[in-house]
Amino acid sequence: MANRRLINIFLPAVLALLALALILFYPDRAKGSEDNRSEQTATYYTNNGHIFGTYYNIRYAASRDYEADILKLLGDFDASLSTFNPESTISLINQNKSCATDKFFEQMFTTAQHISELSDGAFDITVAPLVNAWGFGFEDRQQVDSALIDSLLDIVGYRKVSLSNHRLEKSDPRIKLDASAIAKGYSCDVVADFLADKGISNYLVDIGGEIHCHGVNAEGQPWAIGIDRPDDDLLGKSHRLQAIVRSDNLALATSGNYRQFYYDNGVRRSHTIDPRTGYPVSHRLLSASVIAPTCMQADALATACMVLGETEALRLINSIPQADCMLIVAQDSTEQVIMTEGMKKITSEPAK
Repeated sequence: MANRRLINIFLPAVLALLALALILFYPDRAKGSEDNRSEQTATYYTNNGHIFGTYYNIRYAASRDYEADILKLLGDFDASLSTFNPESTISLINQNKSCATDKFFEQMFTTAQHISELSDGAFDITVAPLVNAWGFGFEDRQQVDSALIDSLLDIVGYRKVSLSNHRLEKSDPRIKLDASAIAKGYSCDVVADFLADKGISNYLVDIGGEIHCHGVNAEGQPWAIGIDRPDDDLLGKSHRLQAIVRSDNLALATSGNYRQFYYDNGVRRSHTIDPRTGYPVSHRLLSASVIAPTCMQADALATACMVLGETEALRLINSIPQADCMLIVAQDSTEQVIMTEGMKKITSEPAK
């Protein structure tokens, strides 16, 4: 009886100590089980609308709707990197006004310079004067000739700018920056990081076709992302799918020449400008979909691929760990699809 009485007295204390030890020594497991319980009863919210001149479609499993918080965050992001906001950080820098760089600008700039090095200048945020001249930027289109291009190339080049003590230094005050080929992907990462910080592990962030997703959808399946066929479509109404990508952890961006172009005296002018030559590209590559560790990297790499063409693009992506791609190339009257091995593993044809 005495032994049984001792057991009854000390057993609850022993069990409590064991529970405390599990929390102390395995905090991630304890937190994970709590997260799992909350997500099992969470609602899948869908936030959608227009932002940055495009759309956003964000889905996530959470205990409440975070759309107001997300839009506030994206408003701060726009105030840093939008060239269409005259008071943004990047606009003030372009105007040579005294302006300290912020965290969004500095992260964008660091990544952009890295991708510029990897791609030998095929990606370059100082391309703004050329993009503007050809009519695809934030200023009026100019009458382009070889003399103008030669003069603009003098103020284009990623090695002509640098960051120092939260200030951008230019080798020439006429240099202007355009972050449009990297910012949209970066904004997906910003929202994804926000959701993850809230303990949300099931989400998909789609901003203008750039994607950052994690976990599963409302049916408990990995997220399915469609990649459009590159049909000439100035109005953006054609959405025939080329492929479906399925993943529970993915950052993907697509760049193409099939929606932003115009004809100039019968010559098709693409919005993809080669910063090294000053002219729109004219090769066979129609579309590049890139997977990378972050959507910001994927966005910049997809643009670099469109500048390089399929052979050099494939070489670039294969040289980068954790990067994969799908390239769609014009071939006679049809298209050829080229994929890295990693892309093939998660890609299937759309249902007929």
